[in-house]
Amino acid sequence: MTLPARNLLAEEASPYLQQHSDNPVHWRGWSPAALAEARELGRPILLSIGYAACHWCHVMAHESFENDAVAAVMNRLYVNIKVDREERPDIDQIYMAALHAMGEQGGWPLTMFLTPDGKPFWGGTYFPREARYGRPGFIQVLEAVDKAWREKQQSLAESADGLTAHVEQRLAGAKGKAVLDRDTLADLAGRIDGMIDRDLGGLRGAPKFPNAPFMHTLWLSWLRDGQAAHRDAVLTSLEKMLAGGIYDHVGGGLSRYSTDAEWLVPHFEKMLYDNAQLVRLCNWAYSATGNGLFRVRIEETVAWLLREMLVDGGAFAASLDADSDGEEGLFYTWSREEVESAFGGDASTFFRYFELAAPHGWEGKPIIRQHETQQAQGIADYTQLAPMKAKLLAAREHRIRPGRDAKALTDWNGLMITALAEAGRSLGRRDWVDAAAKAFAHIVGASEGGRMPHSMLGAKKLFPALSSDYAAMTNTAIALFEATGDQAYSAQARHFIDELDRWHLDSEKTGYWLTASDSGDVPIRIRGDVDEAIPSATSQIVEALVRLSSLTGDLQLWEKAWATAEHAMGRTAQQAYGQAGIVNACAQALEPLKLVLVDSVENPSLVPVANRNPDPRRVDIVVPIGSEANRALLPGGVLPPTDRAGAWFCTGQVCLPVVTEPEELEKLLRR
Repeated sequence: MTLPARNLLAEEASPYLQQHSDNPVHWRGWSPAALAEARELGRPILLSIGYAACHWCHVMAHESFENDAVAAVMNRLYVNIKVDREERPDIDQIYMAALHAMGEQGGWPLTMFLTPDGKPFWGGTYFPREARYGRPGFIQVLEAVDKAWREKQQSLAESADGLTAHVEQRLAGAKGKAVLDRDTLADLAGRIDGMIDRDLGGLRGAPKFPNAPFMHTLWLSWLRDGQAAHRDAVLTSLEKMLAGGIYDHVGGGLSRYSTDAEWLVPHFEKMLYDNAQLVRLCNWAYSATGNGLFRVRIEETVAWLLREMLVDGGAFAASLDADSDGEEGLFYTWSREEVESAFGGDASTFFRYFELAAPHGWEGKPIIRQHETQQAQGIADYTQLAPMKAKLLAAREHRIRPGRDAKALTDWNGLMITALAEAGRSLGRRDWVDAAAKAFAHIVGASEGGRMPHSMLGAKKLFPALSSDYAAMTNTAIALFEATGDQAYSAQARHFIDELDRWHLDSEKTGYWLTASDSGDVPIRIRGDVDEAIPSATSQIVEALVRLSSLTGDLQLWEKAWATAEHAMGRTAQQAYGQAGIVNACAQALEPLKLVLVDSVENPSLVPVANRNPDPRRVDIVVPIGSEANRALLPGGVLPPTDRAGAWFCTGQVCLPVVTEPEELEKLLRR
């Protein structure tokens, strides 16, 4: 039985899908029923994948999906399925890989044409309604694909079979395990370093993305091998992007990427995951340098998060749109007259610290940025600068706000909660740790039958969770344990790994699938090995297993971590890109660090040293002086004495002699 001949998106849990619920297109969400309809009608599927903060998704929607003439062609020729890539990264990764295999550059909106059984045979990204930008018009595309399908159905179906087999081999294959060695991280770090823009930071050329997994690789290279040039590449990249227009100097937070090589003109959408990774990187950078820039940007970004991204219950929304009132960046850009008006006509002091810049060909109002001297002076004079920023922020609040995608994604929240807990611990902000704990509790509280949702929008929940959700929340639980000492978080981490094993472990016990074993609507069950803007699901799993085995001293868990890492590394040899996350996690598996601190609760001397020296490779366990219960095991099953303060620093199964003085511990952690 076919579905109703109307748009069915109104009841979906995704704000992105709901944005399309008034389209004249007969959209369906991705579901077994929609796939069955295509098979029953014998029609190809038009699959459109995007996300709520995507500017070109909005453009294509306005030009084509809201147009009656275009919709009439779509409804006549295709079963039309709309997917939110943030809700269904498993679906998005399959068809994006198919587009890449066709030799096309990826991006969103992703527009794919599938056989009635869901196999891809042709696709692209954005198509204008009328032919321009060197692209054919969308109706022209729709009719040409239909003609090809009717006249060459057999050859297209065979092509789709071959393409699907290629994608399955690439995303779901097993390649055997590889030996983990130190050279792999060093080799990757060296190759990334060779792509770095020494003057402007980031990778050479444009557009410029924050590229956190690459920055993580370089940072690990410095921590492990003392490669100061790799540390400096990260610091330069952070300094340049935090001075540019990609950073919101008025309200805090980072946009997704800049369209130019100078970090000036962003695509103005703000994503939760970018800002989570920014907070982590800035926390490490502040610890290493003492540069107040990084601390201030953390504080501004967290203020933005708690002001604009909280949803009911304390979790965090997915993103803010690039557009407001139909214009990209309108909320964030300023004319000189608007700035002067906000300051009552005298903005001269503000312009000592900032400039308005507009590149050649830019049609909007200018963008606020800083040059290097202004950035340094702004941090030095921050007590004077902060009230001026507050005035501009108050003026901006009267503008039409960009849309907010208020769904709470479990894995993205996990990244942000971890960043908040770590930064709160390092910078002595208990309120940030409390906010992190509240968000964690909200997500755990949304579980049903012990299983977490992948996404929530109010009372609507999307089950089941992905492997990335369980991995991110395991790492989050460990970060909260480190920040609070509460053993309940350790128990939660174990529960998440149990659920990960139950629903995602492959039959050979060599790794994990992205989707759960009872997910009945995926055409291919994929691994989740490839980094996107965040580290891959597999890399987060390896990290979670390594960290939890270090925390608990559980040797079985350690063996599972090692096997998962070896097989993940074996698969990376077959991939062309997107493997930094796995390499980073496997480097952590090679040399896991553990710091056990026995210290006073009321007047600690060693814990503050550990807090202000964060290291992504290290798990910290604090035991109050005099404790008998819940004492952390050192390697070999040894219990540390708790009669006086002491710190045991361990690499793998080897611990250095106990350290008792704060200065000695500081030197050890900074060596």
